[in-house]
Amino acid sequence: MGDVVNLNKFRKQQRRSEQEKQASENRTRFGLNKMQKKEIRDKAEKAEKELSGKKLDDPEN
Repeated sequence: MGDVVNLNKFRKQQRRSEQEKQASENRTRFGLNKMQKKEIRDKAEKAEKELSGKKLDDPEN
């Protein structure tokens, strides 16, 4: 005879393994390494500085 298995525990374990598999796929698909994140952040800061340098004075001041 086979072992007695709690069906709820089996389902939970199966769901966890599927979620971990999905999370792993998402990390490889959408994850960025540290250098890529820094490059994106630096580009955004540079664009912000350029934009703020080209702003005209406030007419209210």
